Amino acid sequence: MHQNPPIPNNEFSRVIDLSELDLDYSNLNERFKDLTKLAARVAGTDISLVNLIDSFTQWTISCHGYQLEQMPREDSVCQYTIMEEEQFQVLDLSLDDRFKDKPYVKNDPNFRYYFGIPLTTKKGNNIGALCVLDKEARALNPEKIELLKIIADEIVNRLVMLQAINSLSNELNEAKEVKKRVAHDIRGPIGGIIGLAELISSQGDQNKLEEVLEFIRLIQKSGTSLLELADEILNSELKASQKNPELKEHELNLLLFKDKLEKLYQPQAVNKGINFKVNINPDHGVAPFPKNKLLQITGNLISNAIKFTPANGVVSVNLDLLVAEKSRTLHIQVSDSGVGLDKQKLEDILSGQSATSTDGTKGEQGYGFGLPLVKYLVDGLKGSMDIISTPGQGTTFDIKLPVPKD
Repeated sequence: MHQNPPIPNNEFSRVIDLSELDLDYSNLNERFKDLTKLAARVAGTDISLVNLIDSFTQWTISCHGYQLEQMPREDSVCQYTIMEEEQFQVLDLSLDDRFKDKPYVKNDPNFRYYFGIPLTTKKGNNIGALCVLDKEARALNPEKIELLKIIADEIVNRLVMLQAINSLSNELNEAKEVKKRVAHDIRGPIGGIIGLAELISSQGDQNKLEEVLEFIRLIQKSGTSLLELADEILNSELKASQKNPELKEHELNLLLFKDKLEKLYQPQAVNKGINFKVNINPDHGVAPFPKNKLLQITGNLISNAIKFTPANGVVSVNLDLLVAEKSRTLHIQVSDSGVGLDKQKLEDILSGQSATSTDGTKGEQGYGFGLPLVKYLVDGLKGSMDIISTPGQGTTFDIKLPVPKD
């Protein structure tokens, strides 16, 4: 019999706040490793971690002294830290009923001491924790605790700065797109000037106005050069996009999206004995699209599918880019062979009224708001979400998101 998981009163606001940072949990270590190492030095512990906690998973985005990438939220100590305003401390994990049977306490590395400080955003939401751990019991004096709080604040500041930098990068890329449109737009007027110059040149030749003809030839020559320049800009952009478009920092393509999903969620599937696979349409494998909230949307669906699929089951993701004459749509399907949903549960999810806090097939504890968060994010991107499910026969989530025009 397991204990009920601790769930913050502001859980939905909390997970929205985390999702707004739009983080890729797989590539943040370099940005935070200096602060993580500093935290261990300040505390005098062997190990320090920076953990972010979403609806299902604790993601370790930076670690010192102990290699960790993720663990189920219900197995973490930091799930209790995000319930606190200031700090959370356990002097001996092996003597605490909440943690004494956890693998990292009973077995190697045999953790004993834990001290965590919540990572709090300006909105007052605890999105994760900075924690220090040791294999021996100890206590931190008030000076060290204050220093750790300063480090925790700096971690939050860097997360916000990272979001701002990414936003600025997006704006710069949009400026480049403006350049392309300008090049396109000047072709029409320049073409008209050249046509007019040719007409005047023809008439002037009949009147033998040599000086006028020479002046118009210069206009014609200059106009032709500008037209060639505009064509060169457009053609270079077109050739680059047709060959193998270079991804900007805020972009993904199907190949990279597949790789990230496998890296982030294969460990969860393996841990539960589930066959996890990601399929893409290779015809559109390198076409770029904005990554805005895609990892948060798809990741929550995958974690939810794994939670409600028994061992030896299947969770599959199908990714495609639907290309029409005037639009592009990203198509995401997440299917499982799990317990399925009844009609009322489907209606609750689609209306945003379901917290999906039911326990999983192996007793995984429910924290709620995973699927309502997905619905919230999809609606914010002006997309659609359909659910096909039958109790006992699995579920398919079908997401369609419009891709902004270049």
